[in-house]
Amino acid sequence: MTRTALIILIILSPIFTFAQMGTKNFIDQNFIEVTGNAELEIVPDLIYLSITLREADGKNRTPLAITEQAMMSKLQEIGIDVEEDLTVNDLSSRFRTKLFSGSQVLLSKEYTLLVADAPTAGKVYEGLEQIGISNVNLLRFDHSKMDELKLQVKIAAIRDAQQKAENLAKAINQPIGRAIHIEELSNERFSDKDGWGWDGAVSRAAPVVVDFADLKLSYSIQAKFELN
Repeated sequence: MTRTALIILIILSPIFTFAQMGTKNFIDQNFIEVTGNAELEIVPDLIYLSITLREADGKNRTPLAITEQAMMSKLQEIGIDVEEDLTVNDLSSRFRTKLFSGSQVLLSKEYTLLVADAPTAGKVYEGLEQIGISNVNLLRFDHSKMDELKLQVKIAAIRDAQQKAENLAKAINQPIGRAIHIEELSNERFSDKDGWGWDGAVSRAAPVVVDFADLKLSYSIQAKFELN
């Protein structure tokens, strides 16, 4: 080693040693560890329905185009913007073999309809049933401000963790300091599709009531706070 290199090493060594002494892993500190929880129930405002139209497989066959036009008219009557909220998923066909007259193509068409609330969904079920369209099902439901609501619940969970830490530390007369570790334990969003359905028959005079279970957001946050 040259004399110049030796001088540089001697000068740098104390600085490196100081940095090591000044760095402390949070595991070596006094801390309190808690888990904060929060959840929020949300009324969905994005409800997706599937509608399937099929040509009748019988003597009085109704062309798919006629059934489709009847559906469009009924949805517009209800107040649905069919250009904006109705999309075509699939157009398929199947063959029916008729004795002596060969094969016949029967068409089917699938749509997704977006509505904003359960009462409107009820009107769709009832209105389409009245014109002979009964293959209407719930696909899923969601909320238009889901990202904002997720953040809201996460903030509530970390605040719950902080409050728990303060309460526990206060019992031993030690105030908490800054958070030194935060970890999101779960990110759970679920909905219960069993919580929806018809309320009565569509043939009655009273309007159909469709009920949906609320969406639920649930978060858990683990946090470690310094004990002063």
